Amino acid sequence: MPELPEVEAWVRGLDGPVAAQRVERAGPGHVATLKTFDPPIQELEGRRFAGARRRGKNLLFPTDDGELVLRVHLMSAGRLRYLDPGAKRPKTPAFSVRFEGGGELILTEAGKKKRAGVWLLRPDALEAELSHLGPDALDLDAAALGEIMRRESRRLHPLLRDQRALAGIGRAHANEILLKARLSPFKLSGDLTDEEVDVLAAAMHEDLERALELRERGKGDKDVYLIHGRLGQPCPQCGTPIARVDYEEHTIYYCPSCQTGGRVLKDRRLSRLLR
Repeated sequence: MPELPEVEAWVRGLDGPVAAQRVERAGPGHVATLKTFDPPIQELEGRRFAGARRRGKNLLFPTDDGELVLRVHLMSAGRLRYLDPGAKRPKTPAFSVRFEGGGELILTEAGKKKRAGVWLLRPDALEAELSHLGPDALDLDAAALGEIMRRESRRLHPLLRDQRALAGIGRAHANEILLKARLSPFKLSGDLTDEEVDVLAAAMHEDLERALELRERGKGDKDVYLIHGRLGQPCPQCGTPIARVDYEEHTIYYCPSCQTGGRVLKDRRLSRLLR
């Protein structure tokens, strides 16, 4: 699933193009993609976007009159791009916005599961929709992160990717951040010392900012991720082979030497998890 750095890079790249011309036509979209019907998507036509914004993993396109916001969530397989006039477009995009002059904002989604979503909302409805999100991960300093960590004692990996606690981090960057901080994915947040919170906050900013810079340069996962998806490869910090713990819906990657005192955590689906 695209996470904060990738989504922020898209927002920065789309900000200028989507505001350059008025919307000529919005939609149609795949029946599973367009999630709202009031206001109708056609209300975008003739309006101009004020640019592109982001809230957590949501891409937001407010109209310059302040009356409407187009919200896009890419889920795991969605991709959003701007096509210049005359560029080759996919035959059946999940959703599209065509601008005067011929440019297009195109949403595509790989695979059979159509989980990406598009909403057209008024600003007050958008606030209600996103009110559950915690503060943006890039905006958190060590003090604010410490408050989140001590609010309730939870394992670090699921806490970091809980959008209600802090917004923008998913499975991949939770792996990357915890490696950099040399913290076990299963360490309880309530057990963190003040020094460990400071280290975690620094690791979070360093990882996200590094990834954002690479995404803006067009780099892919193989350049961005140092541990995620690299089972058996040497840890970039110590050289120990990367290990993993598999769950039904996700996989945690970690370095036994850097993060768990040399202990290899067992696959929950095969045996009891060793702590």
